[in-house]
Amino acid sequence: MSEKYPVWMDVDTGTDDAFALLVLHQLDCAEIVGLSAVSGNTPLENSFRNTRSLKTLMKADYPVYRGASKPLFREPHYVPEVHGENGMGDVNLPLPEKEEPEKAAWDALCEAAVKYGGSLTLIATGPLTNIATAFLKYPKLPGLLKKILIMGGGTQEGNITPAAEFNMYADPDAAKIVFKAGAPIVLCPLDVTERVRLTQEELQEIKGYGNEAGPFLYEMLQKPLQYHLSIGNDGAELHDCFPVLYLACPELFDTEEAGVAVETKGGISLGKTVTDLYSDKQFDFRNALVALDVDREAFKKKLKELIRQMP
Repeated sequence: MSEKYPVWMDVDTGTDDAFALLVLHQLDCAEIVGLSAVSGNTPLENSFRNTRSLKTLMKADYPVYRGASKPLFREPHYVPEVHGENGMGDVNLPLPEKEEPEKAAWDALCEAAVKYGGSLTLIATGPLTNIATAFLKYPKLPGLLKKILIMGGGTQEGNITPAAEFNMYADPDAAKIVFKAGAPIVLCPLDVTERVRLTQEELQEIKGYGNEAGPFLYEMLQKPLQYHLSIGNDGAELHDCFPVLYLACPELFDTEEAGVAVETKGGISLGKTVTDLYSDKQFDFRNALVALDVDREAFKKKLKELIRQMP
């Protein structure tokens, strides 16, 4: 039996967050101890509801905590053209009957980190508002986390502006706080997350796996698929699955230590993750392990294997 890691996942659910959460639920190495929702791809009430509703598909009862309804200092920015009006491809699942805890996400996260005594892994697949809020309120929290696996940023490109990836652009001030906090970080940027896409043919394959999850994933991913086809890609991107699969299969990834900073003052460069990976001049710090490549075929094989095991 493989070792189980206590895991907390912070999400802005979001089609790719939904996919990633279902995958995390299937990992033998992960013990999900809490979920928190944040404003990001879609408004907080959508991401909170979507996260709760996925529990009915997983047949699980993980506690889901409400987090921030807007960025720390800025107005929210949503992407319904990618994720649909409800954030989950305009597909709905029933909500569980049980109510969720009233505790705020940042308070619950800190309690969990204390409880697990330095062994808690945090996976963050949305804007980092909840995490930054927790770090500001509980300055010792970064030292209580085993590591943070983050989907976000890009060393050379953006997907919401030419310079910035969506999660970093949505709350660059929060991202800056998190990257400067001193917690061990593994960053899965666009450099690696854009290397794997699911085509319509592969989604049809998944639809036919004979479980409830397959048809749900097929329908949910039609909206992002059509968006990506419209911009010249050959399939739907699954950004948020990358930190989840890194937890289970780090050997699939090529990584490099780097200094990472987040631009908060720029105009055209707002939200850019500035790294020293490709520069002659280096930062005087190394604060993240950055994933730059992945074994695509092995990644897809593992992903499909886990989907087949879903309810």
